[in-house]
Amino acid sequence: MTQTRTETLALTDGTQLRLTIAEPDTVVRGGLVVLHEARGVTERVRRLSSALAEEGWLTVVPHLYHRDGTDEFHDHHPDEHVLDQVQRLSGDTILADTDASFLWLSDRGVPADRQGVIGFDIGGSAALVVAASRTVGAAVSVGGHGILEPLSAGLPPLVEIAGELSCPWLGLYGDNDEIEAGEVEKLREVTDAAPAVSDVVRYEGAGHRFDRDAEAAAEAWRRARNWLDLHLR
Repeated sequence: MTQTRTETLALTDGTQLRLTIAEPDTVVRGGLVVLHEARGVTERVRRLSSALAEEGWLTVVPHLYHRDGTDEFHDHHPDEHVLDQVQRLSGDTILADTDASFLWLSDRGVPADRQGVIGFDIGGSAALVVAASRTVGAAVSVGGHGILEPLSAGLPPLVEIAGELSCPWLGLYGDNDEIEAGEVEKLREVTDAAPAVSDVVRYEGAGHRFDRDAEAAAEAWRRARNWLDLHLR
């Protein structure tokens, strides 16, 4: 499997952004900004980044919690610590970190129309924030809360910004005790009226991290990769 490495960038706000990077061994077909789950840049996130790199994508994972010095919450960390960190996120910090990541890809020769973003869990929520605020080649959200009620004081409810999509966006949602079916349908209704092409898919019985249905997880992963293949040409 493709190995990952970490680099550090100085941002204009005086902070140091850490980036986890996976580079293809073959010709680079495009670049992806991968937005991590609630527990940070976990081994699962690194494996997903490596898998994408093996398909020819230059992948970069911004550590969204870097301003608090956090990279990853391990299993022994209580959920309330994770929630506290998530609630520190804001639209401004997400966009600052992803803008720096897109610039990192540009500096390595990846044109803007071949740059995309894919996020998992809270990273899926963040990916929709990016898709509604920046013109990139494509965006994919795999799960993510905050549809009707915001994730944090610094983020809007996703339905309030989903109508402003400025790039092709795919939303993939498994069942979750905290996300009602009606929320996903409302998100579909709003994005259907957006100026950019979109698709929203809900997998009943799969679990919010697709951990209860391996077939649904595999199908969602195929959809995500096909979306990127289609729009990042």
